[in-house]
Amino acid sequence: MSENAAYLWFLTRQHIELVLLSVLIASVVGVGLAVLTQTLPGLRRALLSVTGSLLTIPSFALFALAIPVMGLGVAPTIAALTVYGIFPILRNAVTGIEEVDPAAVEAARGLGMSSGRRLRTVILPLAWPVILNGIRTATIMLVATAAIGAVVRGPGLGQLIFQGLDRLGGANALEEALSGVIGVVCVALVLDLLFIAVAKITALRGWNV
Repeated sequence: MSENAAYLWFLTRQHIELVLLSVLIASVVGVGLAVLTQTLPGLRRALLSVTGSLLTIPSFALFALAIPVMGLGVAPTIAALTVYGIFPILRNAVTGIEEVDPAAVEAARGLGMSSGRRLRTVILPLAWPVILNGIRTATIMLVATAAIGAVVRGPGLGQLIFQGLDRLGGANALEEALSGVIGVVCVALVLDLLFIAVAKITALRGWNV
């Protein structure tokens, strides 16, 4: 690991960027769907059911299914990770919005706030801790799943794991695979600490219940 520190750091950066980009897309989709279906409970339940069912697809199969459409590399990896990330974010966003005190919303309406302003200044800030927890859960889950993206030549630490397993029995093969596994664990820990810090910062600024 010491002799290949630069390469390890390069793959670690790739892994982090891959996960954060996928989580960002999943967050926009998940929170957006939760907001758009506030007055459509039937559609909301259907979306939760569909996105939850997608989590049952084995990761190897989902990555493979993306190949005919997107080929190999970054695109199918991000697409698969985004699919896996939507459900926990959508579920928490729905829960957070539903748990907002109706009295607070009515008070905002009484002050003459438009629906868009109520959403920005009342509903989302009050729901934020629950939403953030969903994003945090999705992020940690995708850190591990992103390693499997190496099967479609996706970037990140999964390359080390699969290269080591392919050469198992050869010189430094086990060490190569283990370095990838250790890297994934470290990335998960760092990102988890980052979300803890974000939660504390936003709480101090008033984005809390």
